[in-house]
Amino acid sequence: MTEATDHSPAPVQGGRTAALAGACVRGALAAGLGLGSVTVLVMVMWISSPYPDSGPGGALHVAAGVWLLVHGAELVRPATLGGAPAPVGVVPLALVALPVWLVYRTARDAAEPALDRPGPSARGAVGAVTAGYLLVGAAALAYGTGGPLPAEPLGAALHLPPLVALAAAAGVWTAHGRPTGPLPGRVPERIRVGLARSRTALAVRAAAVGLGVLIGGGAVLVAVSLAWHAGAARESLLGLSGVWSGRMALLLLAVALAPNAAVWGAAYGLGPGFLLGTGVAVTPLGVTGTAVAPPFPLLAAVPAGGPGTWVNWTVAVVPVAAGAAVGWTCGGGRRGAGARDGGLRDAAFAALLAAVLVGAAVAVLAAAAGGPLGTGRLAAFGPVWWRTGGAAAAWAAGLGVPVAVGLRAWRRRDDAAPATSAPVPSASATSAPVPSASPAPPGPAPATPEQSPDLDPASEAPTAGPVPAPASTNAPQPRPGSDAAPAPLPVPSPDASRASGGAGREERPAPEDDPGDPAFEPYAVLPAAWEDPVAREARWTALKEASGGLMATFPPAPVAGPAAPADEMPEAPGADDPGPPQRRS
Repeated sequence: MTEATDHSPAPVQGGRTAALAGACVRGALAAGLGLGSVTVLVMVMWISSPYPDSGPGGALHVAAGVWLLVHGAELVRPATLGGAPAPVGVVPLALVALPVWLVYRTARDAAEPALDRPGPSARGAVGAVTAGYLLVGAAALAYGTGGPLPAEPLGAALHLPPLVALAAAAGVWTAHGRPTGPLPGRVPERIRVGLARSRTALAVRAAAVGLGVLIGGGAVLVAVSLAWHAGAARESLLGLSGVWSGRMALLLLAVALAPNAAVWGAAYGLGPGFLLGTGVAVTPLGVTGTAVAPPFPLLAAVPAGGPGTWVNWTVAVVPVAAGAAVGWTCGGGRRGAGARDGGLRDAAFAALLAAVLVGAAVAVLAAAAGGPLGTGRLAAFGPVWWRTGGAAAAWAAGLGVPVAVGLRAWRRRDDAAPATSAPVPSASATSAPVPSASPAPPGPAPATPEQSPDLDPASEAPTAGPVPAPASTNAPQPRPGSDAAPAPLPVPSPDASRASGGAGREERPAPEDDPGDPAFEPYAVLPAAWEDPVAREARWTALKEASGGLMATFPPAPVAGPAAPADEMPEAPGADDPGPPQRRS
């Protein structure tokens, strides 16, 4: 009876197998939520349409095709005026955020361990969530085959699994605390060492900044052009539909294609521009060919045909700003606590690596933002990915590397300026006597506060009060038979010597007090009274009593130092010690 109650229930004992099954179910639920959201949107448009082309079944088939289009799969229009099927491959990038976010959240929650059983491994969580999601995707692909907009099976197989796997991997990485290393042992050592360097992380951060500036600048260009051609955009919106439901559908489609327009604007600013059909290129230098673009509000922002003017050439400010941002991040970024400031070569390498990353990211976005809208002259729409990525890398490297090297050199010059402009100590400061660790002059040992009640214990502090001057023939000596003690000579402080020797000059700490100076000494010289045998014996007795009997009974070993004459060695206090010398009257 006791053994039965001590063990956990059978479902909990499933361990990682049950966790993997739960992750697979979570992936299927995430796909169902995304498919359901797109279906609701399509059904609302179908209900509000005054002239629907098909019934509810056709709308559901269209919803399945649109959901696959969001993942990158191309759709096929079987019924066209020419009779031949026409592909539709322009993916609304704003809608891609929905499935990516769902898969990310699902994988992150599935990778976290539950209260009653351990969580799955990282690979298991990614694989299980991806498998569950792809099961729903296969069902949607099979369902939409007989609809008006079926998805191409090969395109769906090439785009759906990588997108889901990457989003799931990002979610699992977040669940494990977003670690940056170490990489698995199967990765080549050269790659692991290269990625572990600080300049690699700096290059990734600079690439993210440059990419943000580039895409943001493209969005600004599109917004300015739409405001400039506001009349044409309004006419195209009103001309495509005469009812409010159709106009709302066009506005929603324009919002979904807004990220695509930002990428197109960035490509236009970089120089290669974009295509509005086969043989029609739109660049800052002008529009070549005859545009066959369909009437759409966003396409109203396209510049008019003919050669470009200085107004079109001003779009070069976008790649210039992106390259400067890359260089500023690599050359003028903040250093962490204890981080070593790399040299000019490190700054140039980081900027060059950031330029390569920017070019790769822009090429991927350009490929995703365009696609075919039909056959013939409508087979190419959007930026050419390899031209746009190459131009982005060239702009980022051509401007980022010089800016990074220049800023790094300027910062190193500023860091070295305080060391080269330090003021020279004045004669009064260098002539001040410096206490040394030489043996005390001949004479009786100094009295302790316990031996002489006339001495103030506060005067025993090494840094408080005047320091007795060493014996010198120039110092005034008391007359024989007088009670007056020799007057102590105060040692001038570094602040006073600097004030007297360099009036009007900026006060700086003395070399021995400045941690950044090579002459800095972290420990001050102890006074000669510290090595007095009486004081040493008192310290040893106090430590022995405080230790509770843990310390040895033998006395402390004498401190190594310069040997003193036998007649100058102080005697240990004992029964024959006459005590402190009496003051003569």
